[in-house]
Amino acid sequence: MSVLPPRLLRLSFTPKNDFFHLKTKAFLVQKLSETTDLFLTNLLHTLILKLGFATDTFTANLLINKYVKLREINTARKVFDEMCEPNVVSWTSVISGYNDTSQPQTALSMFQEMHKARSVSPNEFTFASVFKACSALAESRIGKNIHARLEVSGLRSNTVMSSSLLDMYGKCNDVETARRVFDSMASYGRNVVSWTSMITAYAQNARGHEAIELFRSFNAASTNDRPNQFMRASVISACTSLGRLQWGKVSHGLVTRGGYESNIVVATSLLDMYAKCGSLSCAEKIFLRIRCHSVISYTSMIMAKAKHGLGEPAIQLFDEMVSRRIKPNYVTLLGVLHACGHSGLVNEGLGYLNSMKEKHGVVPDPRHYTCVVDMLGRFGRVDEAYELAKTIEVGAEQGALMWGALLSAGRLHGRVDIVCEASKRLIQSNQQVTSAYVALSNAHAVAGGWEDSESLRLEMKRGGNVKERAYAQNA
Repeated sequence: MSVLPPRLLRLSFTPKNDFFHLKTKAFLVQKLSETTDLFLTNLLHTLILKLGFATDTFTANLLINKYVKLREINTARKVFDEMCEPNVVSWTSVISGYNDTSQPQTALSMFQEMHKARSVSPNEFTFASVFKACSALAESRIGKNIHARLEVSGLRSNTVMSSSLLDMYGKCNDVETARRVFDSMASYGRNVVSWTSMITAYAQNARGHEAIELFRSFNAASTNDRPNQFMRASVISACTSLGRLQWGKVSHGLVTRGGYESNIVVATSLLDMYAKCGSLSCAEKIFLRIRCHSVISYTSMIMAKAKHGLGEPAIQLFDEMVSRRIKPNYVTLLGVLHACGHSGLVNEGLGYLNSMKEKHGVVPDPRHYTCVVDMLGRFGRVDEAYELAKTIEVGAEQGALMWGALLSAGRLHGRVDIVCEASKRLIQSNQQVTSAYVALSNAHAVAGGWEDSESLRLEMKRGGNVKERAYAQNA
């Protein structure tokens, strides 16, 4: 570790000596710029405070930036709060720091503080950081408001700022607006990041054909940029969304020729593509070739095995993952529950649900509970499934999945009471209304309540929920 020369430190404590005072400041700034060590950064910070250099905006910004790079965002914020006159660099550095430490909500709050203060106007880098926070939160409404502020700010658009804006709209599933931003960039230049963001937006919103067409346009364009690993991964994801195994294999060939097959980002996308397109053997080959596994690669493989009804191998893979100290996330545990639900491992699935918070720090959410309701109902434990479903607070969309699963279980096991209750819940939530009416009508008919059945059919017609009678009888 570097240390400050004792002679220079002694001279630095002579405030009347302006020459040595400036020399000490220059030396501290240089050392602060060079170091990547937290202990030395703290030491330099202490000396800067003691010598009174922290009142200088440039030096304070350097400290903030260094703490941000070291992921010490709380210390960076403390330095910021102690500044007399923070400038746009100060504000932007802290906002960026919150993004880098997975605190996008705090980043947006910081931007709001900046807007209210009105002492400093945001620049293009500030807006790029704020759009990144909106992307992480998928906050389309806030993102559009900030986009409007950008339009009236008079700032000229540039590639960095527009790429962040494009990525935000893509992550918020507003593909049309993302495309408008992308098209507007033609006047001042697109780079591989902007092309990748647009291809990714298409791929993630089940518009695989457009993603592949845009990739072809990128290759045909007269540009020095070459596809990077993220673009290649997005093209593979587009093939996944289309369920086109043959196209996926073509993409795999291009990846191999480009020397990207061993890249963890690309390899994980290939694994996910083969798994979702039904080629478990190819997925396993890719999985075994990955040298440095992550939660994503393990989760994709667990999901693939679950989909193919291989519950025990999926659980073995999960145990292997945990033994390698790779922390599972909520998707991993969803995959484990699916594996149990498709393999009859009901008690094991309940065990994972009840222990996931304590063992893995993952709080069960409605998706996990819906999976367990489906698992219990699928294997005849309908009363337990119903009791669990009643205790869970869910939104309309997720509630439709959960009560829909219970409806299917009730029909499968001849439980008219469960069919009636699940159908009523679906009708009340205004989700899957037609199928719920049909199921409820049929349930009344089976139970001998022909008048109730007929009145429900009349209500369906009045509400516009009309189904062919032949279909209803087979439902």
